[in-house]
Amino acid sequence: MTNARDHQQEAAGSRPAWREPMVWLVAAIPAAAVVATTALLVVASRSSGSDDSVADKVQRTAQVQVADLGPDAMARSLRLSAVVRFSDARGTELVEVLPVDGGFDRQAMLSLALHHPSHAELDRTIALAPTDTGWRGEGGLDLSHDWNVLLAPVGGAWRLQGRWISGQQAAYLRPALGDE
Repeated sequence: MTNARDHQQEAAGSRPAWREPMVWLVAAIPAAAVVATTALLVVASRSSGSDDSVADKVQRTAQVQVADLGPDAMARSLRLSAVVRFSDARGTELVEVLPVDGGFDRQAMLSLALHHPSHAELDRTIALAPTDTGWRGEGGLDLSHDWNVLLAPVGGAWRLQGRWISGQQAAYLRPALGDE
């Protein structure tokens, strides 16, 4: 008897609300929006680090950010540039810095900071000791992605910067400030 009544209602043009596609759309679209918003908030809350992709210490005043460019100016005045390279010789992973130009203090210890472009938890620092040809330190390096590279003496008097491109064995480092 139920089937006969349903057929009569459909023939008359009135079906139950749960059989209408528009009713399902009216309920499904807001439900999908709530699910998508929740997923977006979960992903955003799991991201690590700050909003800045630059590793410099920055002083913030209102919406103005001020960074100390003194080390970059010092590197430019000393005309410093270097090449950093990675080698996996005889099972020992080494990072080596070779001076290209400028008045480096060849006895100073250097610090090589490697910053992942988007994942701060992968950032690392390698201490480099002086050698006959430059500076060398032990440490593995994942070359499957790019790195932002910062080279400075332990005191931070100057700094050189560069980008280590994925898959390459070396990167060129120079002052962030161009020629005057």
